[in-house]
Amino acid sequence: MDFLKSAVASAISKGPPFPYTFGDRVTINQSIWTLHNGVKREDNSDCSIFAFEVHADKLRLPLARNAVRKMRILRHPGVLKVLDTVETDSYIYIATERVVPLEWPARRKSLSVETSKWGLFTVANTLSFINDEAMSVHGSIRLTSIFISQSGEWRLGGFEILSSMKEDDSVINTCGSVVPNLGTYTPPEIAKSGWNTIGRHPVSAVDSYGFGLLTFEVFNGCIISNEQIGQTKNIPPTMHQSYKRLLSPNPKARLSVSHFREQGRRSGGYFETPLIRLSEGIESLGLKSEGEREEFLGELDEVADDFPEEFFNVKVLPELLKSVEFGGGGPKVFASVMKIGAKISDDEYSSRITPVIIRLFSNPDRGIRICLLENLPRMIDHLPQRVVNDKIFPQMITGFTDVAPLVREQTVKAVLTVVTKLSDRVINGELLKHLAKTSNDEQPGIRTNTTICLGKIARSLGANTRQKVLAAAFARSLRDPFVHARNAALLALAATSDLFGDEDCAHKIMPALCPSLIDKEKLVRDQANKTFDIYLQRTRKYGNSLPESVLPPPSNGTSCGSVLRPGVSQNDTSWSGWAISSFTNKLAAASGEMQSKPSSPQSRVLSSDGRPVATDTARPPRSGASASKLHRQALVGTSPIVPVLTRTSTDQFFGDAQDLDDETDDAWGDLGEEPFFDVPPEEPNAMPQSTIAAFDDGGEPDFEGWLKAQAQAKSKAPLPKGLAKSSTQNMASSQSTHNRPAKATARSVTTGTLGSGAGVKKLASPTVKPTLIAKKAISTKPEKSATDDDWGDAWD
Repeated sequence: MDFLKSAVASAISKGPPFPYTFGDRVTINQSIWTLHNGVKREDNSDCSIFAFEVHADKLRLPLARNAVRKMRILRHPGVLKVLDTVETDSYIYIATERVVPLEWPARRKSLSVETSKWGLFTVANTLSFINDEAMSVHGSIRLTSIFISQSGEWRLGGFEILSSMKEDDSVINTCGSVVPNLGTYTPPEIAKSGWNTIGRHPVSAVDSYGFGLLTFEVFNGCIISNEQIGQTKNIPPTMHQSYKRLLSPNPKARLSVSHFREQGRRSGGYFETPLIRLSEGIESLGLKSEGEREEFLGELDEVADDFPEEFFNVKVLPELLKSVEFGGGGPKVFASVMKIGAKISDDEYSSRITPVIIRLFSNPDRGIRICLLENLPRMIDHLPQRVVNDKIFPQMITGFTDVAPLVREQTVKAVLTVVTKLSDRVINGELLKHLAKTSNDEQPGIRTNTTICLGKIARSLGANTRQKVLAAAFARSLRDPFVHARNAALLALAATSDLFGDEDCAHKIMPALCPSLIDKEKLVRDQANKTFDIYLQRTRKYGNSLPESVLPPPSNGTSCGSVLRPGVSQNDTSWSGWAISSFTNKLAAASGEMQSKPSSPQSRVLSSDGRPVATDTARPPRSGASASKLHRQALVGTSPIVPVLTRTSTDQFFGDAQDLDDETDDAWGDLGEEPFFDVPPEEPNAMPQSTIAAFDDGGEPDFEGWLKAQAQAKSKAPLPKGLAKSSTQNMASSQSTHNRPAKATARSVTTGTLGSGAGVKKLASPTVKPTLIAKKAISTKPEKSATDDDWGDAWD
């Protein structure tokens, strides 16, 4: 229904379509027009609309029609730019570029002297074109006829009585007197003789007089009165003489606007300012030589504060961007672009500067790349995260591998700027991959900056990535031959101390810090002590929070903690006492007390499966037995049949220490470091006096044999992790042992429970007979039993 209404309304509309929407009304004085802010409906671009209602002011309708006609045909940069016009019997609309009256800033006195000179110079150029080239007279030059565009440039309007002197029936001759409030701005000769006599005087005489009055209004910020005409208040001294000649009563002696402009352009003249030179040279920036371009940019920096911001944004900025991208402007021009870009809004930045920045990052020129990286802090806040992550960073990573060290160094430094706009996947993946390369760079400065960069972006890394990367990277930097690289690693470790786990601090960081404590450079040593103290205090705090022991509390029954051990106090909490307890805890599972076995010629020695084995009777009996012998006798007589730990399992147990629990790992490491075998001898009543024979095999204690005795002593207790044997293998081993003939067992002196050191190797397969391999310092021949008898002497 609404669509039909609008369609009917459009069909019956008498006037032509006007594709602009009226907005707020703008106050404008001394004009036949009403000014509105407007928007073009096609692209929502800003515009201004000058409206004239025919029924409200029919007397001035010729003036409005003349203005429309002249604005259509007159083309000049200083003339108000017309977008569209529409004229009907009831109204006249003129759509122009968005402008505001010059009267607004002039009355607020917000125009600087340099800006005022630049604006008057622009108007003088336009009037010179109208008077000299078009042979026309504007006739209404005043403050309300000048407008300011979005670029900050002054535009000339008020063409109601603009007429060519070649026309016989010009509007200025017939309707010049109906222009609102034109009396004060009328030259003396016109006020005396009327507008009909304008052809008798020079073409520029009327506009020269009006230009003189405009000069006074611009510098004083008010509408001039008759008493103020000719005064030089607030007008620059260099302009006084020429200004007075503009207001000469004699039209023939009056200075033309063209001559006024030329006098100002002389050396030291009032129009010789950097602002005016820049406005003239900005459009030809791409054509200037390198020397001229540098001079131009130097002046641009000098007048940046005096120039209207609008002119920089709309006029200067596009030309600078063209020069950078296509005209060979280079890094210096881009630096000026960044200064201007800091003053514009985010929307304007996104539409004007961001596309150029993206294209420049794909430019292979090293000078442009370094300039972009150095200016990243200025533009990063204006760049969206998606643009940085998807378009800029993929081009930026080429700098990590560039052959020029300066490019690589600037790329590493720029990471700190862009890391906040990168995704986690890019940070923990591609970025770290390239930083790993620069951490091994041949340039020590690049390695140092990489370490600093890692320390500063550490909190942006993922938790898992931090644990893997930071400790290794900083530890490698601590070994760097460059002193500042080592110092940077220490500073980074101090700054990121809260990012490492407590155990990593003790196991990884502090050991890596220790060499730096005795570094040859005092700078490194001082910082190493500070950093080490940080981690030491944290480690101590963590250690105080740990329990006193991880062992289970003592209980009744077969608990290993309640079994008395020879030579070890029950309340001994020292390191060696704990180690012996951990090492021999399974021996306590044997029932009964340790005691000597009565020697008898008929006594038999049993093997691990309970069968008798032949002994060497040719050897005379010893007068005493060692502690190791007593241990073996007690275990052989009372232990049940249990699976025997093979050599394969033993090798795996000792070879793969990293797979065991932390307690087991620590215990075995302690055993290799302390005199574990210095156990005090037992009391005399525990065994008969005997002469202790020295352990003479020159090898290590028989750990394999001891482990077999340990396994047999505790058949019901499960073996530690990694030592258990499958039930199938156990049954096969037992069956093979029982079916073995007695003659075969008689060949071996040992019982299978205790071996003769590391020289005995038992195969993992239960169906294969054990093979005895002799170590070079240990004798394993069956005829000799001295090895068995002397093995326990190592415990004394």
